[in-house]
Amino acid sequence: MTKTFPGGVVANDSVNFEIKAGEIHSLLGENGAGKTTLMNILYGLYKPDKGEIYVRGEKANIKSPEDAQKLGIGMVHQHRNLIPAHSVIENIVLGHPKNEKVINMERAKREVRELAEKYDFDVDLDAKVWQLDAGEAQIVEILKVLYQGAKIIIMDEPSSALAPQETEELMDSLKKMSQKDLAVVPFITHKLPIAIEISDRITVLRNGKVINTVDAADITEKELAEMMVGREVLFDLERPEVEIGDEILQVQNLSALDDQNTKAVNNLSFSIRKGEIFGIVGVAGNGQTELVETLMGLRNPTSGKIIFDGEDITGRSIRKRWEKGIGYIPADRNTLGSIGDFSLQDNIAMNLHWKRDYCRRGMLMDHDKIREHADKTCKEFDVKAPNIDTQARQLSGGNLQKLITGRVFSIEPRLLIAHLPTRGLDVGAAEFVAEKLLEARKKMGILLVSESIDQTLTLSDRIAPMYDGEFVDILSREEATKSKVGAMMAGLQDG
Repeated sequence: MTKTFPGGVVANDSVNFEIKAGEIHSLLGENGAGKTTLMNILYGLYKPDKGEIYVRGEKANIKSPEDAQKLGIGMVHQHRNLIPAHSVIENIVLGHPKNEKVINMERAKREVRELAEKYDFDVDLDAKVWQLDAGEAQIVEILKVLYQGAKIIIMDEPSSALAPQETEELMDSLKKMSQKDLAVVPFITHKLPIAIEISDRITVLRNGKVINTVDAADITEKELAEMMVGREVLFDLERPEVEIGDEILQVQNLSALDDQNTKAVNNLSFSIRKGEIFGIVGVAGNGQTELVETLMGLRNPTSGKIIFDGEDITGRSIRKRWEKGIGYIPADRNTLGSIGDFSLQDNIAMNLHWKRDYCRRGMLMDHDKIREHADKTCKEFDVKAPNIDTQARQLSGGNLQKLITGRVFSIEPRLLIAHLPTRGLDVGAAEFVAEKLLEARKKMGILLVSESIDQTLTLSDRIAPMYDGEFVDILSREEATKSKVGAMMAGLQDG
């Protein structure tokens, strides 16, 4: 299979790939390696320049997702394609009435329940999608393609937005699906242990080419990483010695509500000093998002104060916080982190329009200087795109994340709030960002909000496991262990 995009970017270069019934065959590669392009061709979203597809030994002409679905191919996208205001069962049957003019909802419910029981999925079919957590929404997406009759299921980063427990449950479900003679193709950029644990076979792509196909039982995480990146990947990073300075941020008795007016942040107090990484780790939905949004001015607190550099900024605007030197890497790169229709240059310029160095006579933007800055930032953070005039929506998720990270680092904030900064990044890019965070401690204080215990333990100087809107404890780097922090994430005080 070969596919080239405008600008001469070869996304797939003579790729051969096969999947057997009853197996999980994972597709691994860095961001931009060609995984998504290959699967989009298989699902009928892209037309290949060259190559052939065979399904059950018969040559297939797949021109659209409808063609793929008729052949029993289903795709679960990384970003949910669900309607929040509709119920679970409505989302599952939407657009697939099985050739009926009027959908028989009772029969549909019965059929979906049978599918759920067959693969041990637990979800309320009458619940509204907006009421579901990330793991439950993932189940709905899987049931949707199963209801369409899929026998080959493609999954884009299936565990990227899931908490550890949800990831374990999903892996169990995928194994049961493969045991029922379904073929499952997850493609993964960064969670290599999951790929090894769940897969029968693994194919690695790099720069659009197949590097190797291996049995999962015969490969190590380190070997996979080297195949993906083309070099040795350091899983144990060196921590440069940094002198801890004065307090930059003080949070005093802060409380805030979530979107359903339920208390999400409960009377939190902590501080961050220059030279340290303060790591907050917790399962999604325990108040981390609301805390970050309150610190950045995206959400109003119900009580408490936020003190930055000795000044009370609790009521200050988002722009004022940026101007004072607070940088922000949001968890949602599409909604909060970028504007898809803007070019890479314009997305980077969003953090520059008030800076005198990039303006003429205090008003007009110096586009030549901004262009130079944007080009430098993209090169430094290895953002793979034809040029800086490319629309942000055309980037892969990982490259978009690198663009946002580079934009924030380039303005050298005094405090960096990094919310899931390596989400969606491959192992090489995640290593790169982690090294940047450790290096940046020399110039700033960092609030790291993560769902990964390993990442938090590796990077943080102090660690605060968060549960139900509160810190269970604040541990020094020396006190924190994986088992202790994991127990605290579940709300156990003693770990």
